[in-house]
Amino acid sequence: MLAVLALICCCSGPVLADDGYELWLDYGRAGAPPGWQPSAIVADPAPDPSALAAAVELQQALGELYGTGIPLAESGRDRAVIIGTPESSPVIAAAGLPLEGLGEEGYVVRSLEMRGERHVLVGANSGIGLVYGAFALLRELQTGGSLAALDLVSAPRTRLRLLNHWDNLDGTVERGYAGQSLWDWWRLPDFSDPRYVDYARANASLGINGTVLNNVNSNADILTPRFLAKVAALADVFRPWGLRVYLSARFSAPLEIGGLDTADPLEPAVRAWWADKTREIYALIPDFGGFLVKANSEGQPGPQDYGRSHADGANMLAAALAPHGGVVMWRAFVYAADNPEDRAKQAFDEFVPLDGAFADNVLVQVKNGPIDFQPREPFHPLFGAMPETPLMMEFQVTKEYLGFSTHLAYLAPLYQEVLEADTFARGKGSTVARVIDGSLHDYDITGIAGVSNIGDDRDWTGSIFNQADWFAFGRLAWDPGLDAAAIARDWLAMTFTRDPDFVEPALAMMMRSREAVVDYMTPLGLAHLMGTGHHYGPAPWVADLDRPEWNPVYYHRADREGIGFDRTQAGSNAVAQYADAVARRYASLERVPENLLLWFHHVPWSYRMSSGRTLWEELVARYDHGVEEVRAMQRTWASLRSFVDEARFAKTEQFLTIQLNEATWWRDACLAYFQAINGLPFPEGTRQPERSLEEYEALEFPYAPGH
Repeated sequence: MLAVLALICCCSGPVLADDGYELWLDYGRAGAPPGWQPSAIVADPAPDPSALAAAVELQQALGELYGTGIPLAESGRDRAVIIGTPESSPVIAAAGLPLEGLGEEGYVVRSLEMRGERHVLVGANSGIGLVYGAFALLRELQTGGSLAALDLVSAPRTRLRLLNHWDNLDGTVERGYAGQSLWDWWRLPDFSDPRYVDYARANASLGINGTVLNNVNSNADILTPRFLAKVAALADVFRPWGLRVYLSARFSAPLEIGGLDTADPLEPAVRAWWADKTREIYALIPDFGGFLVKANSEGQPGPQDYGRSHADGANMLAAALAPHGGVVMWRAFVYAADNPEDRAKQAFDEFVPLDGAFADNVLVQVKNGPIDFQPREPFHPLFGAMPETPLMMEFQVTKEYLGFSTHLAYLAPLYQEVLEADTFARGKGSTVARVIDGSLHDYDITGIAGVSNIGDDRDWTGSIFNQADWFAFGRLAWDPGLDAAAIARDWLAMTFTRDPDFVEPALAMMMRSREAVVDYMTPLGLAHLMGTGHHYGPAPWVADLDRPEWNPVYYHRADREGIGFDRTQAGSNAVAQYADAVARRYASLERVPENLLLWFHHVPWSYRMSSGRTLWEELVARYDHGVEEVRAMQRTWASLRSFVDEARFAKTEQFLTIQLNEATWWRDACLAYFQAINGLPFPEGTRQPERSLEEYEALEFPYAPGH
C-alpha cells in the first residue's frame, strides 16, 4: 500500500505558474466552499489501490480548498468525510445509501447527521466507484456547492468511455496539435514519467475508463514483446484510476511480425496466432481492454483483402479476446478505392447487411457523421439502423477540421447536437444518445470514444480552451444527456473562477464559438473545403487528385447555376439511408434545416433563403458573420483580463488573433473561388477579398502539424 500511495502522490505538478498544467484540478483556485470545514477523511486503513487513490485525492484537494491540512483517519469524528464501500466501511453499510443498481462504477455522495454529528458519506460498490464519487464531490465544491447540502447519485450510461490516441511509435501524433506523444516509448518500461499519473487522474475525474494508446493506422510492432512490456508499464500506472489500456491492432500483424504468409481471418493458423498473442498480452496485463481496428479503409489491410467480411475479421479477433473478457471495437470508417457515387453512403452499405453477424463482444465504432468529423454533418445513418449490433460513438476531440489548436471552438454543442438527433428508428424519441447507451436496442455492451487532443505540451491540449473539449467529452461519455452549457459553466468555474462576471460572458463566447467556425469555414451544409492532406486552411478549388472523394470539388459541386451535393432521390439518394421521417425532411428543399441545406441539395445561387436573401447573398453573409464572431470573442476576452492570470490570458489573446487572421483568410479565399464560379457580384457593401484567387490557390503548407 505504501508503494501504491507513493505512485499516486508522485504527480509532477506545474513547473511554471498558471501554465495550464493542472487543468480543472487546481483546487486552490476555487477558494473555500461555503459551510463547514471537514475535520478528517475517514477511510479503510487497508483499502484497494483505487479506494486509496480516492482517499488521498480528497485529502489533498480538501486541504487546498480550505487552506489547511486535513488528516486521513481510521475512525469518525464530527464533520468527517467518510469514504468506503458497504464491505469496507461499517458506517457506509449502516447508512442505507441507495447503491443497489449503480454497478461497479456508480456512487452516492450524501451529507447527513449520524448520532448528532455531521458527516459527508462517499459510498460505492467498488474502489473505482469511490474514485468517481470523490471527484464528483470535489467538482461540486469547486463550482460553489457546500458540504452541508450534498445529495449526488450517479452511474455511467455507457460502459466503455475511451480516448483514442492517434499516437505513433516514433512520438508523432496524427492529427495532433499539442506537441509530441505523451508516451515515451524509448524510455519505457524502465522510466515512468510522473505525468502518466496526472493523465490517468485527469481522466478519472471525468469518468473516462479506457485509453487506446496507439494510432488506428497501426504499426504491428506494438504487439511485439518489447512494446508489450512498455504497454504493461503504463497499465500498471493507470490501474488505480480505473483506466484500462487498449491497443489498435494491425490486421496484417500475423504477416508482419508473426511469420505467416497470410492474415486471412478464416485460416486456422491465423486464428491460432491471434489467440496466442492475446494470451501473451493478458499474461502481462490482466485487465487489458481489447483491440480497436481500422480495416479496409484508406489503404489499411483487412479481411476484404481475402474476400472476407468485416464480421469475419472482427469475430476472429473477438474469439481470441472472449476468454479474457476483452472486446473488439471495429471502426465503420470505410471508403473503397472504386470511386463510388457518394462516399457518405459507403459505411451504411457495407455494415447494415452484417447486422447481427458480429460476435457478442464486438462493437462497431461509428463516427458522428457520414464523412469525417466536419464542422457540421448530419448524424450518421448507421445510428438506429443496426439494432442487433452494438454501435459505439466516435467523436473527434482533436480539432483536425476546426482550426487545429489555435481556434477557439468549444465542441460540446457539436456533440450535443448529434446525441440529441432523432433517428426515428423506433418512432419519435429514438435519439442517437439512446442508440449508444443501449436503451433503444438493448445492447449488452455500450461505448463512446473520442479521438484525443492530448500531447506533451505543458497545457496538455495546445491551448487552455481546448481543455474544455476533453472535459466535455468525458462528462458526456458518462452521461450523454448532459447540457453543453452546463458543462462549460462547470469547466470555467473549475479552470478560472466562479465569479459570474467572468463566467457568464466567457460562457456566451464558448457557446457561440463552434457556430462561428462553421460560418467562416463551411456554412449552410458545405463540407470538406479544407486543404487536402493536412486539412489546414481553405482549398475549395482542389480538383486534380487521383480519387474524386479526395477533392473538395467533389463535396461542394459548385457550378455556374448553383452549389451543393444532391443526395435526394434525384442524386445519390443518400437520404434513403435514414428512417422515413428523417429522409422526408432532409429530401425536402423547404423542410431541410438550412444549416444542412447544401449537404443534401444542389441549390441555385438565386434560391431565396428564409432571411429573404438569395443563396449567394446568404453565403456571403454567413462567412462575414463567422469573422465578426471572432472579433466579438476578442472583445469579450479583452474585457476579462482582470479575472485571468497573465500567462493564460496572453496565450488566448494571441490565439484569437491567429483565429481572426485565419477566419478572414477562409472567408476571402472561399468567396473569391465561389464568385469566380458563379460570376455574381458581391452584395452591396460587402468587402472584397484581400487577395486574388490565384494568390490563395498558390499557398502551400508542406509542414503543417499533425499530418
